[in-house]
Order: sequence, then structure tokens, then C-alpha cells
Amino acid sequence: MDTMLAAVYHGPHDIRVEEVQVPAVGPEEAVMRVRAASICATDLRIFNHGHFKISEGAVRILGHEVAGEIVAVGAQVTYLAPGTRVAVAPNVGCGVCWECVQGNNNLCPDYDAFGITLDGGFAEYMLITAPAVQQGNVVEIPDNLSFEEAALSEPLSCCYNAQQACHLAPGETMVIMGAGPMGLMHLLLARYSGTGQVIVSEIQEDRARQAVEFGADLVVDPRKQDLREAVLKATGGRGADVVIVAVGSAALQEQAVELAARRGRVNFFAGLAAGRDHACVSSNWIHYGQVTVTGTTGSNHRQYRQTVQMLASGRLSLQSLVTARRSLQEIEAALADAASGEHLKVVLIP
Repeated sequence: MDTMLAAVYHGPHDIRVEEVQVPAVGPEEAVMRVRAASICATDLRIFNHGHFKISEGAVRILGHEVAGEIVAVGAQVTYLAPGTRVAVAPNVGCGVCWECVQGNNNLCPDYDAFGITLDGGFAEYMLITAPAVQQGNVVEIPDNLSFEEAALSEPLSCCYNAQQACHLAPGETMVIMGAGPMGLMHLLLARYSGTGQVIVSEIQEDRARQAVEFGADLVVDPRKQDLREAVLKATGGRGADVVIVAVGSAALQEQAVELAARRGRVNFFAGLAAGRDHACVSSNWIHYGQVTVTGTTGSNHRQYRQTVQMLASGRLSLQSLVTARRSLQEIEAALADAASGEHLKVVLIP
């Protein structure tokens, strides 16, 4: 087979299902048959507004939450073989900068990424470049782990990065602001990690209901109930040990600091829109309460591999997050599903 179907991005609001060449494998590369590619908020932002790393006029196959099976490997690739089931971490660092040599490839200032600077997984086949093969982006997955869940190891690893930055300990109280797909993933990961109490703040009724179904101890609608009072009541007046802001809102970032207990940790998980990217937090409470405010982006290869192991163990399942499946030919409908707020994770099955 020389050609394949791919959903090709040509610019904002312009994505086309096209027949393109199946990528040829180089001596240090591999080709994966894509079995599942889930849609991320980043994909929606690129579709709607573009990306600074995709120049005007350039075309790109999007999709960075991917899993599949290897169909071809170059002569110099030794640890992969046709038939190997894999998930692929999307961020490829330069390999030589200060962050990369410390293992923080997600913080490389000169990174590549599948679905952004490299063609990604919204296609029948995806080329895995030599640097990705060499740097450990490709992770073998066991037979008991579905391709859908394996694709979700990427967003889960982002949550794991955030919770590690907060030094979450068993028995602690966590507040999650926002019960979208990432907020619910934070909830499931917190439960897996032994968190004592999880409080979720959410204004949409259906998402609040899902938070209860996913195991939240308390769900608060901040339009109807004072969130800080609810958190203080639930924690005996202490406040939360960890607060995750999973909504891109400066106002929520400001409020999050005020929800933290003494020595609490706050994570700005969701980014803010350009031009509205400043928050005015209570620095006195940070000072006198010894509150730590952190931000995280993406994940490194170690964290990605650890989340694959979590999912493979069977003790943490993300399968219930997948609420819609579409073919490549339905890419526009899939993007609309993901943007509607009526679904959690939408997965393309090429």
C-alpha cells in the first residue's frame, strides 16, 4: 500500500481528509499503524487559531495522543519490531540542552512534537522519527492495555506531572477546579494515589454529576455555594493541601491560592489565553501560609512511561472517559464533538 488516508490541517478551520503517501521508513526510524488517536484541547486550539510552530501555508497531520502497532522499522532500530504494540510520547527534545540532559524534554526550548511540528496520528500510519526512536518516546504496551487507553496515557502523564510537582501524599485533601476531561483525569489519578478527600468545583450540571460518578467526595457549584467556605468546612478550617486549577481562568487561579491550607500547594495546570494571561494572587497568603504555587506543562518520558505502567496494571482505568469514537472521514464531526462539551474524550479510530 503506497497511500493512506489522513486528516490534514491546512490552516484555521480548514482540515481535509486526503489520500497521502504512506511514510517511508529510514534506517533509524519506525512506522506505526495508528489504532487510536484521541482529540485534545490543543488540537482544538490549533484547528481554531493555528499554532506558532506551524507557519502560515504549511500543512500538518495533527494528533499527539496516539497508540498503535509497529509495521516497519529501519535497519538500525533494535528494540522495536513489526507487530509491537506501542504508545508514543509526543514531545521530542533536542537532546542536548540543559533541560533535556536533566530529563525534562517537555521543557526543551527547541522541541519537536508529533501533531505540531511533525506529522501526527490523525492518519492511518505515522512516521516515528529517529530522534523519537533514540530518545525513548516509543513505549511498548502489553496486550491487556487497549489502544484507546494507551492513547490517553499522554494526557494522564500531564496530570501526573502536575501532581508530582505538588508532592501529593496519601490522605491529603485535593481541590480540583473544573470537571472537564482533564479535571476528571486528575480526580481518577488522585484516587489511585490514595488521596484522602477530593473536592471538585464545577458549574456545569452534567460534569458535576460525572465528578460524583468518578468518585469525588464533594462537588460544589461555586455559583450557588461559596467555594472557600465549603472547602474550609470540609477540612476542619484548614483548607486544601493541594489545589489543581484545570480551567484556563485567571480568576480561578487567584481564588485557588485562597483555598490552600498552610503549606498547601497550588498548581496552575491549564494555561491562559494570550492577552489574558495575568493573575493577581494573594501574595501575603503565599508568604505567611508558606503556600507553594506551581505550574506544569506536558510531561517527561519517565512520567509518560509511569502512567503507561499505571494503566497496564489495571488498577487505574480511563476507559470510561472515552465517550465518542469516530473514523478519520468524520474528523470535522469528531472535532465538533470534542468542542461541544457533551463528550469527555473523543477518539479517532483510523
